Amino acid sequence: MKRWADAVDGLMLLNKPSGMTSNRALQIVRRLLNARKAGHTGSLDPAATGMLVLCFGEATKVCAYLLHADKSYRVTARLGSATDTGDADGRETETAAVPELSAADWNSILQGFRGESMQIPPMYSALKKDGTRLYVLARKGETVEREARSIRIDDIQLLEFAGTRLVFRVSCSKGTYIRVLVEDIARKAGTVAHTARLHRESVGDFKSDAMLDMSAVQALAEQGPEPLRAKLLPADVALGAMPGVTVSPADAEKFCGGQSIPVATEGQMGLARVYAQGQSFLGVGELSGDGQLAPRRVFQTQEKNL
Repeated sequence: MKRWADAVDGLMLLNKPSGMTSNRALQIVRRLLNARKAGHTGSLDPAATGMLVLCFGEATKVCAYLLHADKSYRVTARLGSATDTGDADGRETETAAVPELSAADWNSILQGFRGESMQIPPMYSALKKDGTRLYVLARKGETVEREARSIRIDDIQLLEFAGTRLVFRVSCSKGTYIRVLVEDIARKAGTVAHTARLHRESVGDFKSDAMLDMSAVQALAEQGPEPLRAKLLPADVALGAMPGVTVSPADAEKFCGGQSIPVATEGQMGLARVYAQGQSFLGVGELSGDGQLAPRRVFQTQEKNL
């Protein structure tokens, strides 16, 4: 007999385990929540661990905004060995001696990657070429030209180095391929490398201490869906970088009906979080600069009380 799913709204910060695709992790949690609608933002490679932002119900509307969020990673590189995929799951394609460098040497190399630069995406990626995923072509042994993309490294810090092991933490813009960064760092040091371990520590303003391990999620779900649902975060916590605007009950009704409304924010422009009096979250609006607020994403959450 088919089980009816529930209207469940909210975000979960999952510490994705290694060996699991991002979509598989999402479907497991969705089933445990018995949620009708679900999505995620910022996929992780199956071998990678760390923060995967899961969105349920109305909270799936914030996915598009989180795709542009900066991210931070703890990276373990294996020096002296390159693979076709750039990570530990690939086939070794090249080896090279690892130079004896000091901490100061490694720090100098790493700091050279700070700032904006152009990066060529790897063949083993989900990007498409003429409608076909690059990794599909790569598995056939094909290599095609890829257009370099602008990335930004905000911070990069050496954590450990010993023999063939190099560990660093990096904060970067969306679209940064850490596997390529590792290869570029090794090349700068005069050797080759691949990413042995990758752990995402943050997405936007979300930090690692707010993550739930899959084992904790499953343990809560054994008590029924409600204890697990209580761990969900409200959708608007993902939009903290936007200014907040509170509107009257009458204007809240107009906003939710798709109408622009006047607000006392002359001169301000851009996206904003919109709340009804009482702080019920209504959605995302756009300030025009002339005191008008136009709805861009209206959230129909159950807790809304206009």
